[in-house]
Amino acid sequence: MDQTRYLQMVRTNQFERVYRRWKEKKVTQVEAARQLEMSERTLRRYVVRYESEGVSGLADKRLNKRSPRRASQQEVEAVVALYTERYSRRNIRHFYEAYTEEHGGKRSYSWTKKCLQESGVVKRGRRRGPRRELRERKEQEGMMIHQDGSTHEWVSGKQWDLIVTMDDATGEIYSIFFVAQEGTWSSMRGVRDVLEGKGVFLSFYSDRGSHYWNTPQAGGKVDKGNPTQFGRAMRELGVVMIPGYSPEARGRSERMFKTLQGRLPAELEERGIEEMEEANRYLVESFVDGFNERFTVEAAEEGSGFVPLLGVGTEDILCLKQRRVVGNDNCVKYRGLSLQIPPTRDRVHFVRAKVRCMSMRTGLWRWYTRGSASLGFMTRKGT
Repeated sequence: MDQTRYLQMVRTNQFERVYRRWKEKKVTQVEAARQLEMSERTLRRYVVRYESEGVSGLADKRLNKRSPRRASQQEVEAVVALYTERYSRRNIRHFYEAYTEEHGGKRSYSWTKKCLQESGVVKRGRRRGPRRELRERKEQEGMMIHQDGSTHEWVSGKQWDLIVTMDDATGEIYSIFFVAQEGTWSSMRGVRDVLEGKGVFLSFYSDRGSHYWNTPQAGGKVDKGNPTQFGRAMRELGVVMIPGYSPEARGRSERMFKTLQGRLPAELEERGIEEMEEANRYLVESFVDGFNERFTVEAAEEGSGFVPLLGVGTEDILCLKQRRVVGNDNCVKYRGLSLQIPPTRDRVHFVRAKVRCMSMRTGLWRWYTRGSASLGFMTRKGT
């Protein structure tokens, strides 16, 4: 029984109960009309119909009439065919945008959803879980940045990691790209895009991945006193890192990835994109601007929490740094390599000197000594 007929049954039962009390003179006509939430005139009309036709006289005459706005079978079949033939990889919301914007569809989203689900081409979603309170967004852009990665079959037969860095206040995506596997370098690349495009932000929110945090006990609290290479870089930038301890705590980024997983695979397939390099080019040149335009919201307050990068080279921060002691041959051992420190104007040699080695994404190595102007590039021994 649908909701309309169920409500009709409830109203009929209520009328019969009040009608009997009125006939037994337990309530007046005015009181009976008030209990049924109708006027006295309408009550008298219902009484006449009930006494002459019985329960059938109370039925809404519109129930058996076809609505003039009801879609024809041909229209339903056309919408189902459009979905199955051209947009079968899209979710319903994504398909509805194409249906209305590109094909001139006039029906509502609810009608389109019901049409596809009842035809069997789209499965009904699972029932939602327990209700949770939504955390309010930050007041201004730049006050908190989210970063996360999602492993998914973005193109047929290939599992890639999608790294997204977004703003908490607006939901705007500042950096998005595919990599073979999420890690320290991919996280630093996303932060570099934000630094060079907007500036230094106030806080950074992420999961407890091993490249973000050191976690002594699996599933336990992070060790904020023992930062990873990424954590060290954030400290040098003056950015506060905040760990998320559950998917629900990262709800904003989790919902964003759900949207991306419902859209990106379909769009990549429609354009015949199968290689990572081409997919990354599509993200930057075509996808991210349209996505931000559709889903970005206004910040609660004007202004910005971003601070400009003044005289700070990101390559000296977003890198891997390790302390080493120089050997007798003016070399340091770093990740299985023997790196040669050349002589400088300050010193002829650096034997037994404590230096800090910096490994950059470009494959170069730099070094420097604390309290000294000595700074330069290292080369592999023998080259």
